[in-house]
Amino acid sequence: MANFTKTEYYLESLCCGTRFNDGNWELSCPENETPSLIRAIYAQKQLRVREELPGLYKYADWLPINRVLDGSGAPVTYKSEGFARELGLENLYITFNGYWPEKGAVMNTGSFKECEAYSVCARTNYNEEKTMVVASAGNTARAFARVCSENKIPLLLCVPSDNLKALWFNEPIDPCVKLIATESGGDYFDAIHLSNIACEMDIFFPEGGAKNVARRDGMGTTVLSAVTTIGQIPDYYFQAVGSGTGAIAAWEANLRFIEDGRFGSNKMKLMVSQNAPFTPIKDAWEAGSRKMLPMDDAVARKQVEEIDAKVLSNRKPPYGISGGLYDAMTDAGGEVLAVTNEEADLASTLFELNEGIDLEPAAAVAAASLKQAVEAGKVEKDAVIMLNVTGGGIQKFQKENKIQFMKPDLVFPVDPDPRMVKEQLQELFLQV
Repeated sequence: MANFTKTEYYLESLCCGTRFNDGNWELSCPENETPSLIRAIYAQKQLRVREELPGLYKYADWLPINRVLDGSGAPVTYKSEGFARELGLENLYITFNGYWPEKGAVMNTGSFKECEAYSVCARTNYNEEKTMVVASAGNTARAFARVCSENKIPLLLCVPSDNLKALWFNEPIDPCVKLIATESGGDYFDAIHLSNIACEMDIFFPEGGAKNVARRDGMGTTVLSAVTTIGQIPDYYFQAVGSGTGAIAAWEANLRFIEDGRFGSNKMKLMVSQNAPFTPIKDAWEAGSRKMLPMDDAVARKQVEEIDAKVLSNRKPPYGISGGLYDAMTDAGGEVLAVTNEEADLASTLFELNEGIDLEPAAAVAAASLKQAVEAGKVEKDAVIMLNVTGGGIQKFQKENKIQFMKPDLVFPVDPDPRMVKEQLQELFLQV
């Protein structure tokens, strides 16, 4: 695109303050082995919303990118009337990520994971002769599959078999995208293990998850949408979390807006939620522990089976790492709320009745946590509240389109033999 040039930024380690250039898909501090996130520091301190750029890329000033890809949509923020009235709130703003063309929301996968994928895939990358590997519990895989398919970017997805129903599309996926799965009974943690085995091979490189600045800053566009629409930094931020990466991204965007200087100097309280009975982040936070508490594998897998919002099932989130969720919540303040399937179902119904659009299960958990917080008196009725609807309009999209599902190229045991995995992957990619 003629009017787009690479965003100016450098990277900074949160463990020691080391500053360095984004040379080759940097995911960690080059000077220090302490587990730590790195952060993008942008030359443009005051955000310009660049309407001349398409979709998500109007926020290019605060995205670590060097190109613009086709097909993106941006988060849409609006002031709620119906759901706000239902809850008795005066200043509830909904940041909607999903499919709702009537509102200007055109994320065809129905999830804010598109924000991550369009940012990550536009980042400077010298691994282009290799294939990127992404592990996912569902929504992230659907988003990356679509973005990589449409832009012909080689991709290997690792997903639990029990979550494959999340891989729906209205168009065939290009062969440049391959899918492998762990057999039924495995969870997101097992998919991550599978992806780690793949990344030991020379033909692959890891996308990086929360460690990837482009993933976090792509997610952070939800806050960029909210603040520039509202005209101020909200008092509270509500989101359901699996890894907590979205909440970390929200905090980082908040800090950039404080430096921007035009939208206030407050930090949003991070009101994050999990789908009970799977609540490892809540358990650690309430115990005052920087480390995640020990979890029995069998118990964790059983809890994951019970929850409706499968995408919230991360057993090893970036919680205690420097710059992670523990640091974000310690700095900004907030709380971790637990929401049952039944509470999420009720909130989803109320939201659709009052706002006119369906919610994805994780977004229903967030909506339920807001209802719960209001009823418990944890937020003021006149507070400026941002509800991050991380997915919605999926039922609407599926009604309007003919849907097909992606099938795995290979399925592996929950605890596979690494040598066998590598041999089969080598064979799969030699066919390309």
